[in-house]
Amino acid sequence: MTDERTKFLLPEDQLPTHWYNLTPDLPTAPPPPLNPATKQPAGPQDLAAIFPQALIEQEMSTERWTPIPDEVREVYRLWRPSPLYRARRFEQALGTKARIYFKYEGASPVGSHKPNSAVAQAYFNKQAGIKRLCTETGAGQWGAALSFACQVFGLRCDVWQVRSSYETKPYRRIQMETFGGHVTPSPSDGTEIGRQLREKFPDTPGSLGMAISEAIEVAAGDPEANYALGSVLNHVALHQSVIGLEALAQLELAGERLPDHLFACAGGGSNLAGLAFPFLHRNLAEGANVHVRACEPDAAPSLTKGEYRYDFGDAGGFTPLLKMFTLGADFVPAAVHAGGLRYHGMSPLVSAAYDQKLLDAVAIKQREAFASGVLFARAEGIIPASESNHAIAGAVEHLKAAEDDGEGQVILIGISGNGQLDLPAYADFLSGEMIDA
Repeated sequence: MTDERTKFLLPEDQLPTHWYNLTPDLPTAPPPPLNPATKQPAGPQDLAAIFPQALIEQEMSTERWTPIPDEVREVYRLWRPSPLYRARRFEQALGTKARIYFKYEGASPVGSHKPNSAVAQAYFNKQAGIKRLCTETGAGQWGAALSFACQVFGLRCDVWQVRSSYETKPYRRIQMETFGGHVTPSPSDGTEIGRQLREKFPDTPGSLGMAISEAIEVAAGDPEANYALGSVLNHVALHQSVIGLEALAQLELAGERLPDHLFACAGGGSNLAGLAFPFLHRNLAEGANVHVRACEPDAAPSLTKGEYRYDFGDAGGFTPLLKMFTLGADFVPAAVHAGGLRYHGMSPLVSAAYDQKLLDAVAIKQREAFASGVLFARAEGIIPASESNHAIAGAVEHLKAAEDDGEGQVILIGISGNGQLDLPAYADFLSGEMIDA
């Protein structure tokens, strides 16, 4: 029947064996991170206080392919390969003649794409003898993923959750705690930088930049602890590349050509990089022409309104300086529901690709995102995560403007997670109480 959703699922033996790194394929090498004191390129010694050697090597790697350890692939098999769907009912709901596919990461143990990197990071830290990982989380998806991964490998997990998210998403906190995570609202009174921020901004809803500072402060002060970041950095983009590598194989399985247009949400950049970078590899290495669009929130539009310059990745200035599109490390976005996208800067690799015009970007308002998410849910029976709604909205906007109802176009959308714990946000939208900022 033409209205059925078609599922394309790779067998387990086709789970990717290597991660893909965009760096060697970029026309111009990305600018290196800088030591903030010397303004010279940061070396391994600048990262050794918070990362294990294996992740530092991945962060600085110029190798195109990195083998995935068997122990990591074994955990991946709990949910990977993740499905690719042909969204026929959504096509009908939009009245489009385009063929729409979506890569769905919502069936992972925590309901998002985040475990793709969390499992890898926990594994490499365990191998290095680390006993504890400290991290931040916005919407709670990364915190839940790292809590799960730490439980798998026998590590303690401490999470600083952005205060607005901590207060409005209690089930994310419960999810983290169920997996063994220890959760603190940020900024908190438990760290020096947290106390400074609370004194300076007593009513702040918090930000990812603030939570990062708290996690780094604690990790740097404990010789048995390291810091883990859920987005932005090169090694995170590397781990997430399993999404796009699988999607390439699944489109081939479906007898479909490469997409004309690819849409993914963009906050720090992990989901966008994971889906899009393997397709950019096809563009750069084989002359393909997949148009990639980053769909970011209008409340934190780092690509569309930020400056491409060196900036700190956190509010406290603990990180190396990163060349990225940024709104400023002290930027505090409005408390929109897509907490995972409320970040002041964009991944250096995504930023380099955007600067080199290998992809473009659009800023999506909150109500527009949720309107598209509800339309998708009613057509496909999957409630998307708040963040993923931005990718859906980007595709909807494109198709509404397309000539000939998009006939002949192939569209690929990244659905980075499910919205089962985002239902209060949907209630806000359905009641008419949601605002755009």
